[in-house]
Amino acid sequence: MAQTDMLLTQQLAPQTVPACELPRKLYDVARNTGAYTSSGLATAGFRSARYLVDEWFQNCYARYHQAFADRDRSEGQRHESRQLVAATEALAQCTQEDSTGKVGARLQDMHCGKSELQHEVSELSAETDLLLAQKQRLERTLDATAVPFSITTDNLQCRERRQHPDLVRDHVEMELLKEAELIRNIQELLKRTIMQAVNQIRLNREHKETCEMDWSDKVEAYSIDQTCALYHNQSTEVQFYPHTAKFEESASTPETWARFTQENLYRAERERLASVNLRVLIDCILRDTAEDLRLQCDAVNLAFGRRCEELEDARHPQGLSCVQTLREVTDQEHNIAALKQAIKDKEAPLKVAQTRLYQRSHRPNVELCRDAAQFRLVSEVEELNMSLVALKEKLLEAEQSLRNLEDTCMNLEKDLAVKTNSLFIDRQKCMTHRARYPTILQLAGYQ
Repeated sequence: MAQTDMLLTQQLAPQTVPACELPRKLYDVARNTGAYTSSGLATAGFRSARYLVDEWFQNCYARYHQAFADRDRSEGQRHESRQLVAATEALAQCTQEDSTGKVGARLQDMHCGKSELQHEVSELSAETDLLLAQKQRLERTLDATAVPFSITTDNLQCRERRQHPDLVRDHVEMELLKEAELIRNIQELLKRTIMQAVNQIRLNREHKETCEMDWSDKVEAYSIDQTCALYHNQSTEVQFYPHTAKFEESASTPETWARFTQENLYRAERERLASVNLRVLIDCILRDTAEDLRLQCDAVNLAFGRRCEELEDARHPQGLSCVQTLREVTDQEHNIAALKQAIKDKEAPLKVAQTRLYQRSHRPNVELCRDAAQFRLVSEVEELNMSLVALKEKLLEAEQSLRNLEDTCMNLEKDLAVKTNSLFIDRQKCMTHRARYPTILQLAGYQ
């Protein structure tokens, strides 16, 4: 019994036994080993699954001490839990208020950026419309230059039908060539300016689209943040999203966000100012080209007027000279007829004188005498021959003069016809066609 009490006291002494854990057995029943083992076949079946009494007491004291420790630990945990609940409640409320304030500040920033983008988009859209109107003016002006160019080329082609000697490189032709070259240069300038306007319109639309995309993103983000700002603890739409408390790798920073918007605004404003400068340049080009074309048109018309006056001045005396030449031709024809009649009239006296000489040459013997009558008949024949020679020479000269007069008259008539044709081409063809020249408003692209 004393030995049993000693063992119990040793077992109840403080030992480092884990909570809710039974002490190890002091012996192994299955192996039949230990201080108090029984041997024999009679007790083998009764000790196979049994605990000792000291083991039972040890288990009871262990459960008592475990319950005391659990109660004490639970009371401490309850106190800590109340403090933790209060602290976390205050922290959650403060954090939520701060987050709501940050979302509100973000809403203000997005509203400012959205307003600036919307203003820039509206200005860029209005500027693009104005530039489109200028582009249409350029296209109308380019179409209008086709009429002056066709008029100029038609004038040059018509003047190619002038006849010699009026087919000259006069002041009118030089002005027409200058006008054609001016129109070609203006057309090339207008085409280049149209291409520049098309490129600028494309850039305006690209930056407008970029600003619109940025504005659209800000509108969507503003709507999302506005909805987030209205959430509270009693909202019915809130729910758990466990995996959202992390930063996206592609997320921007406030600095990059602001810089992105400012760069979009800067590029849009830069292109808008470039568009404004281009519109001013287009106004200057259209005004200058219209003035240059009208000035050159006036110069050509003035050259045509002077040329027509020169043709009139040259044609009038030629017409008078042609009439006088025709009158002289008539007089010369009468003179030739008179000369021929005079030659014919000399034939009868010559026949008489030669017949007398012939008959007198048959006088016989001494009667064939060189008397005064013989000398006079010989001198008469010589005088008549000399008169015929003189008359025939004069007739040849008159006939040559008549031919010269006829050639001159023909040349005068041809030259008169040439000048009449030139005057008809310049006045009736060219100047009438030039009446269709576009007005300065049409050349400036307003019509």
